[in-house]
Amino acid sequence: MALVAVENPRSAGWMGEPSTSPNFVIRSLQSGARWIAAIIRIVLVSLWNLAASLVDHVVPLIFKLAIRNLFHDRIRFAATIIGIVFSIMLVIVQMGLFVSFRHMIAAMIDHAPADLWIVSKGADCFEYNSILDDAERFRALSVPGVADVTPLAVGFAEWRVRGGKVTPVFVIGSAPNRDGLHPWNLVAGDLHALLIPDAVAIDRTYSGQLESKSVGDVAEIRNRRVRVLAVTNGIRSFTTTPYVFAPIDRARAYIGMSPSKDSYLLVRVETGFDVDGVRRRLQETVSNADILTPDDFRKRSRTFWLFGTGAGAALFAGALLGIVVGTVVVAQTLYASTKDHLTEFATLRAIGSSGGYIRAVIVIQALVNAVIGFCIAAGIGTLVVKVTAESALPISMPSSLTWGLLLMTIVMCVLAAISAIAKVMRVDPAMVFTR
Repeated sequence: MALVAVENPRSAGWMGEPSTSPNFVIRSLQSGARWIAAIIRIVLVSLWNLAASLVDHVVPLIFKLAIRNLFHDRIRFAATIIGIVFSIMLVIVQMGLFVSFRHMIAAMIDHAPADLWIVSKGADCFEYNSILDDAERFRALSVPGVADVTPLAVGFAEWRVRGGKVTPVFVIGSAPNRDGLHPWNLVAGDLHALLIPDAVAIDRTYSGQLESKSVGDVAEIRNRRVRVLAVTNGIRSFTTTPYVFAPIDRARAYIGMSPSKDSYLLVRVETGFDVDGVRRRLQETVSNADILTPDDFRKRSRTFWLFGTGAGAALFAGALLGIVVGTVVVAQTLYASTKDHLTEFATLRAIGSSGGYIRAVIVIQALVNAVIGFCIAAGIGTLVVKVTAESALPISMPSSLTWGLLLMTIVMCVLAAISAIAKVMRVDPAMVFTR
C-alpha cells in the first residue's frame, strides 16, 4: 500500500501559498477589511431602519413630514449642515478669541492686590507708559484711610539671547516681600528665587519665543544679565509680548526708568474706611494723577484694546460674517426644498391644513438643521478649545457663550425659513387638480 504525503494545512495559505508569505498576509488583511466594512454597513443600515421605524411609530405627523422633507435630498441636507457648522465655527473662533482677549487684558489688574490704582493722567491701559514720581507714594500714604501704597514699575524692553536674537518683552517689577503684583501659577521655582541676583520669571507659553527651555537659562535685558529661576503657566499677554517678572529695582534698570519713578501705585484701604471716600481724598492730594478702582481700570483697558485699536470690531465683523453665511445657506436650502415639494404643500392646503400647520413644518425643518449643526460645531469647538489651551492665543468657550451660540443658531435658522414660508403661503391649492 503506497503512502501519500499530506501537506500540513497550517503551512499553506490560499492556492498552496505559505501562510507566512507577504501575499498571503496582504490578502488576509484585505479580506478582514471587507468583512469589517460589511459589518459596519449592516450596523448603520440597521440603525437607520430603527430610526425610521421610531419616526413612523412615535414621532407626530408634523415632525415626520418635516424630517422626510429634509432627508429627501441627503446631499442637499449634508451641504446645509456643513454650511451651518462652518458658520457656527467662525462665530466660535471670533467670539472665543474675544472672550479670551477680555480676560488677558485684565489679568494683571485682576491679580493685583489693590483697592485703588494711582495712574498717570490719561493712562488708557496697563501697558501704557505711565510715569509717576515716587514722592506721590508718600503723599498717598498721608491720606486718612490708606493702609499701604505699593509701587509698580512696568515697561517694554528687549530680551537678547546668546545667539543674538532679540525679542520684545514687557517687564513687570514689584517690591519684593510686599503685597505687590507678583507672578502666579508657578510651575517651576518660587517667589523667593526672584531675590537672587539677576533672577526673573517668565511664562512657559513663551519659552520657545524666548529660547528658554529650562530653569537656569541665561539671557540679557538692556545689557544686563538675567537668569530664569521661576516659570509660570497661563500668564499670557494680549499683545503676545511675553511678560517678564523681576523685583522693582532691577525692573527699573531693565526698562530704563529712574529709581525715583514708578509706573503705578497700588493702594490698599484700611478696614472700615469707605473706598469712594478715600478715593476722593486721594484725588485731592495727588491731583496730577488719576485714581481708579480696579473695575474702572479694567473697563478702561478693555475699551482701549478691544475698541480703541479696532481689534474687537474686527472680531465682531468676523462673527457677523459667520451669521450671514449661515443664514444664507439655510435660507437657500429651505427655499429649494420647499420649491421641490410645492405639490405636497398644495395638497395639504387643499385638504384643509391651516397656514399655521404648514409654517410649523418649515420651522421644524429649520430647527432640526439648527440642532444638528450646532451639536457638530459644539463638538469641534470643544476640541479647538483644548488644542489652543496652551497656545499664546487660546480660544475660550464658557457656558454662557455656548448657550448664546445655541440661541443664535436657532434664531438664524428660523429667520432663514421666512423665504420658504412666503413661497408656500403663495401656492394655489387648485394646482393639485390641474396636474
